[in-house]
Amino acid sequence: MNPYVLLIGSILFEVFGSSMMKASNGFKKLVPTVGLVIGMGSAFYLLSKALEHIPLGTAYAIWSGAGTALTAIVGILVWKEKFNLKILLGLLIIIAGVVVLKLSH
Repeated sequence: MNPYVLLIGSILFEVFGSSMMKASNGFKKLVPTVGLVIGMGSAFYLLSKALEHIPLGTAYAIWSGAGTALTAIVGILVWKEKFNLKILLGLLIIIAGVVVLKLSH
């Protein structure tokens, strides 16, 4: 399988796991807690498989940057967290950094 498909899957599972962490209310709710464990476990498994073919620095930069940006977007859309120009600028900088790192290899 294409390692970048594995990496994208890993990012999506990480974002899901992070969202479930918020929903678990400090691990007080069982279903979101189970979702957190499944999401993060799957994320790290897929990341480890992607790392068999993608350099660590590149994979981790894409994984953490895209995961951070997508988690912030989920926070805004699902959890009604605040959104302003500074947050937009920060997200754009993260995305630009991921693109530059990807282009460097």
